Amino acid sequence: MYKNLEIINSRPAPFQYYTAEELWDDEHTSKQMLQFHLNESIDVSSRKISFIERSVEWISSHFKLDNSSNIIDFGCGPGLYTSRFAEKGAKVTGIDFSRRSIQYAKKIAYQKELDITYYQQNYLEFETEKQFDLITMIFCDFCALSPNQRTELLQKFYYLLKPNGSILLDVYALESFRQREEQSIYEINLLNGFWSDEKYYGFQNTFKYDDAKVVLDKYTIVERNRTRVVYNWLQYFSREELIREFTDNKFKVEKLYSDVAGSEYDPNNGEMAIVAVKTI
Repeated sequence: MYKNLEIINSRPAPFQYYTAEELWDDEHTSKQMLQFHLNESIDVSSRKISFIERSVEWISSHFKLDNSSNIIDFGCGPGLYTSRFAEKGAKVTGIDFSRRSIQYAKKIAYQKELDITYYQQNYLEFETEKQFDLITMIFCDFCALSPNQRTELLQKFYYLLKPNGSILLDVYALESFRQREEQSIYEINLLNGFWSDEKYYGFQNTFKYDDAKVVLDKYTIVERNRTRVVYNWLQYFSREELIREFTDNKFKVEKLYSDVAGSEYDPNNGEMAIVAVKTI
């Protein structure tokens, strides 16, 4: 038992493990995540519907979306943004790890007769010969990736964009990092049964890496017949570090905002959004 507790409470190196599939495509947890996506009144998995609608209006205006626009949304979930982009007349592609979310998104697109192509896969592995005017990645998905994965993704973005095409994504800022604290939690059915529909013992260890500006929520889920560990990493960025990641990968940073609804940049805000353009 002592050795097991040592393992449960052990601190890995930043981004040592990658368990996205356990979170996004597990039969039980994907159902919970979809319910969070579709709850219009909370900021979990997706933002509140009022923000999404305001964000889509700003994106539509800023990037001049019309029936000639080709957009691809990385981490599209159940299509809350992609369906609205398509309603603006754009040709839209969405990618998400969750089979359940993609099935829901396809159903909505079919019902509304929207021009959207969906792919269910890890977007780090996505390939296509198409090129796009705009790439979006919303709700800080970029922060869940390691430095190597982020570089790989930005190189993919560069290839996928048309000349002068743009990226819009948001990240957690250092103000949010300062507010995070390390903690250890043990509960029966941790997070109100989020991890399984059967009884389980759940451990949550939150580790903070001050030098790397990374936080890990490590979940150890002990069920009757299996034990799982899920690693939820989050990278936090300074303004300068975020700009550097894009310029190092041949993008020109157009502007920083406080969010993907175009709010003016505030250095005291817990998030920030970036618009970057492919340089020729």
